Amino acid sequence: LYFIELNPTTMADDETFQTGDSGASMTVPIQAGALKKGSMVLINNFPCKVVDISISKTGKHGHAKASITALDIFTNKKYEDQAPTSHNLEQPVVKNTEYTLCDIMDDGMTSLMDEAGEIREDLEMPKDEEVAGPLKEAFDNGKDCQVRVVSAMGKEVIMGFKSKD
Repeated sequence: LYFIELNPTTMADDETFQTGDSGASMTVPIQAGALKKGSMVLINNFPCKVVDISISKTGKHGHAKASITALDIFTNKKYEDQAPTSHNLEQPVVKNTEYTLCDIMDDGMTSLMDEAGEIREDLEMPKDEEVAGPLKEAFDNGKDCQVRVVSAMGKEVIMGFKSKD
């Protein structure tokens, strides 16, 4: 009979651990059969808003299929996909944030301030002229502009604005 003594290891008091963000995922699962018009879905890794969905009847192989037509939320490009209604698809986590427009630089970058007074200067003016033109005009005329920034899949874009005198 042998006795083996195990020495428990102790953690040093000076160890440090990296802390990061909350680890929130950029997507959540959603069943294809649960999608409806207005839902968000990831098609070809692009965050899209469903504009049309039709469900086919179950065939001899057993699965009803969902035919999904959706528009990219950033570019309005049309994407289509098909999936069995019982399968899970990825739904992007989309966040809308309002900022006050402080400045528009000559290179097209913007200076934005959040509610806490923090300034960020890492977003470009919108590529969409229907938003960019009126936004620049309102800002040049001295109006207070609140821009709406949409973020999804690690991308952030100025998508709209409100102005007041």
